[in-house]
Amino acid sequence: MQARIAPSVHIEAQIEQLLLERLENGGEVDEIERLGRLGRLGAQLVFQRAIEDEVERFLQRARFERAPDARGSRNGHRERVIATAEGPVAIKVPQVRDSLTRFVSSVIPDCRTAIRTRPLEALVIGAYVRGLSTRDIESLATEAGLPHISRTAVSDVCRELRDRYRAFRAKSLAGVHLLSLMLDAIYLPVRPDGPKEGVLVAWGYTLDGERVLLDVCLGQRERTEDWLDLGRGLAARGLASPLLVVSDGAPGLIRAITELWPDADRQRCTVHRLRNVLAKLPKRPLLHERIRRAYWAALDGATSRGEAESRLRAIVGELERDYPTAAACLADDLPALTVHLAYPLALRKRLRSTNLLERSLEEVRRRTKVIGRFPGETSCLTLAWAVMDLVIAGARGLALSGPDRGAIALLVAARSIPDREQVA
Repeated sequence: MQARIAPSVHIEAQIEQLLLERLENGGEVDEIERLGRLGRLGAQLVFQRAIEDEVERFLQRARFERAPDARGSRNGHRERVIATAEGPVAIKVPQVRDSLTRFVSSVIPDCRTAIRTRPLEALVIGAYVRGLSTRDIESLATEAGLPHISRTAVSDVCRELRDRYRAFRAKSLAGVHLLSLMLDAIYLPVRPDGPKEGVLVAWGYTLDGERVLLDVCLGQRERTEDWLDLGRGLAARGLASPLLVVSDGAPGLIRAITELWPDADRQRCTVHRLRNVLAKLPKRPLLHERIRRAYWAALDGATSRGEAESRLRAIVGELERDYPTAAACLADDLPALTVHLAYPLALRKRLRSTNLLERSLEEVRRRTKVIGRFPGETSCLTLAWAVMDLVIAGARGLALSGPDRGAIALLVAARSIPDREQVA
């Protein structure tokens, strides 16, 4: 019975199973490994579908379809290994018999050596997701060792991904209730010419601790108006105000957060702020290490926001005499660095920075740097979304304990109580 099922269907089942799996220990190493497995399975699925479509067109009939004008029949599979940047993937090449002409695959050349591809990003994500012209895709395929890529296969995958991206941006968010909303941007060469433009990304943790991708859209120069458009779009899709919004210190973004979610707490990313402070100090490793240790000790050792603020202001005082610029940097918007301390202890380190979002954006950057410039914003946004969606699928949540859930419920209840003076 298994032999009657197309190999691509088996790969799809593996991908679905991997997406549903829970990491046993929730470690970062497992998350990265899981992302790599998804990348390899994705590459395997693209190639497997392409060669199955190629055989179907050669035989002029689908699997198990009876056709009087068929040019031959399938006769099992022969496994071929393709070496990609994500690791080797095995492709089952259908064997053809009773044909007047010999079937020669243009997707996987008939040679004994393993095909050496360029990075997976350049071939699978870069070509298919970008929706390049057939000539451009053939050029990439040639560099990868593939003489020809089926135009039908390219068209199908491109259309499917674009449709999924459009559906993602239209999906209702009325049932999503956020504990925290993370906002950040990445600059990419969106068009064939001109400067890089901002791609804005919003994701967050739900009240149940799950990570959810909310939006990926164009932001040009990351102005206040760009972030307002993103936030209004989320509201139009039904997203209620989060308890907490975490961002870097971009002035336009902070102004937009204040306008869009006035009742939410605003946490300044502690990692970004430390980088800003260290950048204003002389390049002395011992000095940097001393300030870094003092900074994290002030946040990690504090039991309340007030205590953390006092400790941070002590560092400001220490810096003021010799390094006034660094002191002023740390003092600016200092209370926003301690907001996370009002949340459950086990969650504080996860809620005090956009570090996880930033790492995901670096994954986008890594996968796009081999591509060069995009032909337009649709191609760029589809690619950025596809990578972010893959990261989210392999991500771990907050693993909330019973006490954590109880503390969050109290925060939600307190936020729902109207101000007494307004009631009066």
